[in-house]
Amino acid sequence: MKKFVMTGMAIGFAAALSATSALADITVATIGPISGQLAALGEQYSQGAKKAVEDINAAGGVNGEMLVLEIGDDACDPKQAVNVANQMASKGVKFVAGHLCSGSSIPASKVYEEEGILQITPASTNPKFTDEGGWNVARVCGRDDAQGRVAGAFLAKNYAGKKVAVVDDKSAYGKGLADETRKAMNAAGLTEVLSESINAGEKDYSALVSKLKDAGVEAIYFGGYHPEAGLILKQMGEQGLNARMLSGDSMNSAELWTIAGQAATNLIFTFAPEPRNVPEAKAIVEEFKKSGYDPEGYTLYTYAAFQMYKQAAEATKSTDNQKIAEWLRAGNPTQTVLGEIKLDAKGDLVNPVYVWYTFKDGQYFEDPSIK
Repeated sequence: MKKFVMTGMAIGFAAALSATSALADITVATIGPISGQLAALGEQYSQGAKKAVEDINAAGGVNGEMLVLEIGDDACDPKQAVNVANQMASKGVKFVAGHLCSGSSIPASKVYEEEGILQITPASTNPKFTDEGGWNVARVCGRDDAQGRVAGAFLAKNYAGKKVAVVDDKSAYGKGLADETRKAMNAAGLTEVLSESINAGEKDYSALVSKLKDAGVEAIYFGGYHPEAGLILKQMGEQGLNARMLSGDSMNSAELWTIAGQAATNLIFTFAPEPRNVPEAKAIVEEFKKSGYDPEGYTLYTYAAFQMYKQAAEATKSTDNQKIAEWLRAGNPTQTVLGEIKLDAKGDLVNPVYVWYTFKDGQYFEDPSIK
């Protein structure tokens, strides 16, 4: 028997309690863009969180206590993220797997720090999140500076002497990743011929495409999210600009193909090795697919964040978040659907790995031919 509680912007979800199986509930949350143009990524979060909580409760909970899940919608808006963070604090949330956008995670983390809430983000990659964060922050993913070094080195090697442009969407994530890529590319000897910024959420990027075409660019590095990337790719095709677009981990949604169509084949992007192919994820992936959901993108990253919380709480025999955070930041390994995860003293992933992906026939996949 499962217990569901629905309130406003959040959905409570947990197994029913019995006197012998639990002492109390632990309220946990995932927060991301459940609505808005990035809702496809928010769905990855909610699916991963629901499954993780269900599985943890079925296995006895955390230190014998059942988890109750709240799902918050920040629409990747910093102000809304702070409002939702305060709402979660008022609900007594102890742990948050979120947010998605760095621009939301960074300000929300200050609320969580003040309220004693542990935050592990599955996807926020801006270095400031941990560099300037409190004791309570960590991430399952790599950082923009690590990802940018991979992309910058690739561009400098494969487009030496050619015209490359750098475009960002002005967001903490998009601009941060574009800046790190530019820095690495420049350090390796390649200077961009054009740097541009766009306004996220617009529908017409034809003026940008015309500018790129007039400059004769052969490659574009785009720092931003998949809806804008899809539109730019589509409009590049319409104007006959056959340049390759390179981008980062936020492209990991099949929705990009829906937006760009065949033009998506001109995109390659960096992400960690395909999480659905990790041996430790096999059983969970099969369960997701049997339920009719393909756990793409950040789904398993969100699931892993809850596994990390459970293992750290049980290792410390506590729900004291400072003890849990200290245990994780001490480099103690956790076993997750992503394999073994270790964090450094700032809460960053130790030795993140990136590979290149491409799109074909509506899906994205690792492409080992891209080096």
